[in-house]
Amino acid sequence: MVTAESPQEEKPKEKAKKKKPKLLNKFDKTIKAEIDAAEKLRKKGKIEEAVRAFESLVQRYPQSPRSRYGKAQSEDDLAEKKRSNEMLLTAINTYREVAELPDPPADLVKTTLKRRAERQQFLGRMRGAQATLERLVQIFPEDISLKNDLGVGYLLMGDNKSAKKVFDEVLGMAPNDGFAKVHYGFILKSDNEIAESIPFLREGLQSGDPGTDDGRFYFHLGDALQRVGDNSAYDWYELGHQRGHFASVWQRSLYNVDGLKAQAWWTARDTTYTDLIKTLERNWKTIRDEALSVMDASRGLFVPEDENLREKGQWGQFTLWQQGKKVDKSCRSVPKTCALLERYPEATGCKRGQIKYSVMHPGTHVWPHTGPTNCRLRMHLGLVIPATGCKIRCTNQTRAWEEGKVLIFDDSFEHEVWQDATSYRLIFIVDVWHPELTQYQRQTLSPI
Repeated sequence: MVTAESPQEEKPKEKAKKKKPKLLNKFDKTIKAEIDAAEKLRKKGKIEEAVRAFESLVQRYPQSPRSRYGKAQSEDDLAEKKRSNEMLLTAINTYREVAELPDPPADLVKTTLKRRAERQQFLGRMRGAQATLERLVQIFPEDISLKNDLGVGYLLMGDNKSAKKVFDEVLGMAPNDGFAKVHYGFILKSDNEIAESIPFLREGLQSGDPGTDDGRFYFHLGDALQRVGDNSAYDWYELGHQRGHFASVWQRSLYNVDGLKAQAWWTARDTTYTDLIKTLERNWKTIRDEALSVMDASRGLFVPEDENLREKGQWGQFTLWQQGKKVDKSCRSVPKTCALLERYPEATGCKRGQIKYSVMHPGTHVWPHTGPTNCRLRMHLGLVIPATGCKIRCTNQTRAWEEGKVLIFDDSFEHEVWQDATSYRLIFIVDVWHPELTQYQRQTLSPI
């Protein structure tokens, strides 16, 4: 039996018959045959001919909204064919012109401006896209989907405050809108309003509304439930797995390459990076001593962890490589350590990882969490390890660090850390590419 506390399968909804949008005004109906002929060229992939045909129509009928829309679509297609940002800007401008003509049909205005906003976002012109979406909302104030688009646009800009306001308005108009609920819950969770986020995320996912079945929402709902001590988190992780968002209940990364070997704990031989591991273990005291030399708090070299992963305590990090790029200023402070790593591109070139020192003080607990990608493995070299009280769990296995020894795990699997010793714990973290990734994949995967 499904309760309010547990996930449920999407309920099939009766499909409302979609009305065909009305794109022709009275005048355009009189030149429909000419518009159709130009559109036929576009649909057949004769893009250059379609552009010329619609340009001719616009010259002859400058007040025809449908002709100008066809010109914008053809320019858009040509931009894609030629991979031309310049042509895409032309199309974006033409889309704007359509909505400014006298007597354009409402459906055409909506279709045109929505596409304009999408293409502006594609080019990274987020403020322009928001202006377009705001105009749409002004023209069609009762259209919930447009308000939702506006809210997402603010999220893409990193403006959570404005996004929250928009989704709040949507829920005032449509209290059961699942799309607005999951996004509102997502924002609350980002603002560390953990308990408050849960009902919005849960009810939004249970709605089965379009746009809600997204791995990020399963991820954040489960995480929020774990943080309030609710074991139904794993029901949601299981459903996220069944939906294809997670590789398993334990492995919940969202930026993945299919088919890579998946196991929580790795040995040196498993990784094929035995030379790197031997170098780290042979030189651990050098690495430790350089770390200790930069731990002076007055110099500010260790930065507090800022991903909201701690329940309590103090956790500082000092980064040497980030997303495959060397932090020169940091390496000048620990030159011997950086020199040791230079000949290991599996680490220094790992665009989906970091190389960093990590110091954790007594009384620290790191929530159960997963890393973002299955494309890396994480090595922990013990530098200063208290005799008792420090441990790390990955899936259902818990281990402890040893000074001068490397622990290796796949951080796309759930892991959790406790520091209950009486003195600090210092380790050196080295992320490496998953050994099964090809050279081409390592070169072309996007950074994280």
